[in-house]
Amino acid sequence: MTAAKRGRFITFEGGEGVGKSTQLSRLADHLRGSGLDVVATREPGGTPRAEALRKVALSGRIAPLGALAEAALFAAARLDHVEKLIAPALKRGAWVLCDRFADSTRAYQGARGGAAAQAIALLERAAVGETKPDLTIVIDAPPQEGLARAALRRDAAGQTADRFEAEDDGFHEELRRAFLDIAEREPGRCCVVNGSLPPDEVARAIRQLVEARFLDPQQAAAQ
Repeated sequence: MTAAKRGRFITFEGGEGVGKSTQLSRLADHLRGSGLDVVATREPGGTPRAEALRKVALSGRIAPLGALAEAALFAAARLDHVEKLIAPALKRGAWVLCDRFADSTRAYQGARGGAAAQAIALLERAAVGETKPDLTIVIDAPPQEGLARAALRRDAAGQTADRFEAEDDGFHEELRRAFLDIAEREPGRCCVVNGSLPPDEVARAIRQLVEARFLDPQQAAAQ
């Protein structure tokens, strides 16, 4: 009996309300319809321990301790997430789609929060190890557009703004730039998709990216 071929790890990144969760769900449905084993997850979260840490992080209770403390909390959640869910799923051959991953810590706590890049890199190495994304889809949209969508979603659910949604416009503008900078530095891994387009067009663009990279026979043969 041969070992299962390692699955694919795709992460979705971007600012608040750009459509990451919606597009991840649509891609997951599409891939499952193609007969693939798909695990859809999120960060912070994905495992019981990581979900508990998510509540602490998004409540803002850790924020007074600074960006590095927040980064350490996210790294702890990520370590459990990788060890308990992501790595085992990839090992059995599943495709893992994750709403946010290490790039969010680079952007939020690093580029925007001011935590030292070296410290962020050390935390990332400890939490992620060799479990790195095969593809990162950065969904980009003007911050005010994304925040308006997030507000509608919160109102429908009867929720209030979390720690990051409540930040000012300058925070979100810098955050957008941070994600675009990451994509520019790592074009082999990252692809930027225009999140201002209608959802069906965004979903189509993402499917085309994924199929060209992983499912097209000629592309697969070249890898």
